[in-house]
Amino acid sequence: MLDRWPRWARFGAFFGLGVVAALGQAPLDLWPATLIALAVLFVLHRQVISPRAAAWQAWFFGLGYFAFALRWIVEPFLVDAARHGWMAPFAIVLMAAGAALFWAVAAWFAQRLAPRSQIALGLFLVAVEMTRSLVLTGFPWALLGHIWVPTWMAQASGIGGPHLLSLITVLAAIGLSRLWLRDWARGGVVLAVLALLAFTLRPGPAPQLPDDAPVVRLVQPNAAQHLKWDPVYRELFVNRLVELSGQGDRPDLIVWPETAVPYLLNFIIDDLSQLDAAARGAPLIFGVQRRDERGLFYNSMVLMEQGGVITATYDKQHLVPFGEYVPFGDLLARIGIRGMAVQEGGGFAAGTATGPVDIPGIGLAVPLICYEGIFAEEIFTGPERPRMLLLITNDGWFGQAAGPHQHLAQARLRAIEQGLPMVRVANTGISAMIDAQGRITASLGLGVDAALDAPLPAVGPAPPYTLVGDWPVGGLLLAGLLVAVIRRRREYD
Repeated sequence: MLDRWPRWARFGAFFGLGVVAALGQAPLDLWPATLIALAVLFVLHRQVISPRAAAWQAWFFGLGYFAFALRWIVEPFLVDAARHGWMAPFAIVLMAAGAALFWAVAAWFAQRLAPRSQIALGLFLVAVEMTRSLVLTGFPWALLGHIWVPTWMAQASGIGGPHLLSLITVLAAIGLSRLWLRDWARGGVVLAVLALLAFTLRPGPAPQLPDDAPVVRLVQPNAAQHLKWDPVYRELFVNRLVELSGQGDRPDLIVWPETAVPYLLNFIIDDLSQLDAAARGAPLIFGVQRRDERGLFYNSMVLMEQGGVITATYDKQHLVPFGEYVPFGDLLARIGIRGMAVQEGGGFAAGTATGPVDIPGIGLAVPLICYEGIFAEEIFTGPERPRMLLLITNDGWFGQAAGPHQHLAQARLRAIEQGLPMVRVANTGISAMIDAQGRITASLGLGVDAALDAPLPAVGPAPPYTLVGDWPVGGLLLAGLLVAVIRRRREYD
């Protein structure tokens, strides 16, 4: 199909196809575009003559996909443009090129072990997406399966997590490619089975909440990231949080976002009377940075109860590389490179305490801070089933475009996978109450400073994913690849 094109034009076409594939990610949510673009990739894969050619095609396709899907990655570097702005072009290029390299490896192995096999390429793509989610602390962002979040198919994540959704994505694309190749029977069967699965998984109507359902106040201060730590403005933002929290009837719980209080906890812990007055006896969750007796700094979530008493502290465990800590930080600090989100010290230390936090009048809540909400396999609920997931974040780093929407989409999957409602509070938005089937029941949009009272949805049954995790999908991939390789080898013997 592209054999007569110049090499630069062929690779440009694959780059463009990758961009089209990325249209399925939030906020555009054009999931058919992803399936069509992948289907074209699978059709063209049947024409490659070497593992090297397959790898280059997949790399350029992935480069376009990740360059568009991760376009928000430049935003954190522009918050303090004078210091970090020079890194922005390198960040998007290196992130897109590095993530695309996983896809190139998948295509190389697929062509090497099972030449021109569409199913082998699809399974290898899912396998490397799983790998991308784990290696070098992991980055499971813009997974192929994320395109299903606004659809019924998202409920499949409760069975096999986000990687089952990625597997469904490649199978749907292969089904379309078989129709393209006029293999009506196999293509039609694959698509019919997946359509039946989506219909079977469709969520029922939201259950009627009891009158005594706990009411949670989501407080979104909309503190601009470049101003929130400025001594001139930070008191203004704290006063805004206090004012929004104290309005109307007293809720059962008040939640502020990540690093909502722009002071070290050590400096304010002896006098939390202003926060206590705003809470009016309700438990208050807020994000703050703190320093321990060893001089280590933490990105923390604390629970304050009546009287201004802090009764629980959770320290973020999965930190953002080059954001909250810098690998080889002592060495790189000598040339001025340090974590962008750190206001004191050279970087954050990772917390060690796991398990839910017991909130009076609510029950057990699984604490998550920002980045931790994208790792499905790391959510630890403890031996007793919790009442909710509690995610506080500062998406002000991501700007007003794709980043906050994509982060919210992943939060919806975490609720489905755990069968638990989620309270998600973001500094600049999008704050939301999410039910156990991933539906947003109430929300505050981007760039809004407001408080929202929302009843806490009911806990759902524990989905299979809470018991088995990613192992079944990993086993399916391994078995499928063995079958594809053996079958293709027999065809070429």
